Amino acid sequence: MTVRVLVDHRAGEPKLVRHPEKAHRPDNPIQRKPSWIRVKAPNSPIYHETHALMRANGLVTVCEEAACPNIGECWSQRHATMMIMGETCTRACSFCNVATGQPDALDAGEPNRVADAVAKLGLRHVVITSVDRDDLADGGAAHFAAVIRAIRAAAPATTIEVLTPDFLRKPGSVEVVVAARPDVFNHNLETVPRLYPSIRPGARYFQSLRLLDSVKRLDPTIFTKSGLMVGLGEARPEIMQVMDDLRVADVDLLTLGQYLQPTVKHAAVAEFVTPEGFEDYAKVARAKGFLLVSATPLTRSSYHADADFAALQAARNAQAAGARA
Repeated sequence: MTVRVLVDHRAGEPKLVRHPEKAHRPDNPIQRKPSWIRVKAPNSPIYHETHALMRANGLVTVCEEAACPNIGECWSQRHATMMIMGETCTRACSFCNVATGQPDALDAGEPNRVADAVAKLGLRHVVITSVDRDDLADGGAAHFAAVIRAIRAAAPATTIEVLTPDFLRKPGSVEVVVAARPDVFNHNLETVPRLYPSIRPGARYFQSLRLLDSVKRLDPTIFTKSGLMVGLGEARPEIMQVMDDLRVADVDLLTLGQYLQPTVKHAAVAEFVTPEGFEDYAKVARAKGFLLVSATPLTRSSYHADADFAALQAARNAQAAGARA
């Protein structure tokens, strides 16, 4: 088992060294956030009930691990994005707050515990994500499939969205996840190709695009989705090109949100994009043909995912009706 020592961001729990690979980097001072990014501290009873259920089932959430600013709102509505395959990632992206290092072995009981929590929360829609597991031969694809099957058995009315790693150099892995038939397959490009060496060094832009394209080719009925952060130093034409690339891969839903720097060791914020700037991006994306676009400063991949899924279904039905007319 990997032993780490500093403090974790979660209140009341032991503090751990989350990012040893970043320790040697110079500090990037964290800028004061503009007024449109402020959020209230979580304090509702339902938030605490959701927290207690996650702990009782021994589950990890990306809401906590990635220090998501929307955790108070989402957990107060019993929405939680569950992070499977442990809490330690084998990558070292410079934007991400998830701990990095050598992960523990997979927990064979995790799929059933996730399914139990989904059933107890009474979720209409659930998002399942994971750390990167480059140490596994299939990147964790079979574990994703097991979680999907367990949820189908425990909560058959719940729709399932997966947010997967890129399965880089893991041939056959995407086929395993697609065969389990999630309702939405999400994989985030995160940023523009030029910034991959500094922001997402362990990934390859065109591998991520190929992954999304492969899902659509394997099963066109599965909705595909991808997300981008802005404020990392990208230029507007670069965002336009990424949108075009995603449309070539027939991606249905695009999310865009503001990058927020987790610690002084992470990549610095180059710009705080205004709400008007996000609306401009959204208008362009809708014109490019995405079925649905979610673009606000606080948008994250799983933010309002249940409502987005309903909107996706409605948009696809309307599109099909128009084609028949």
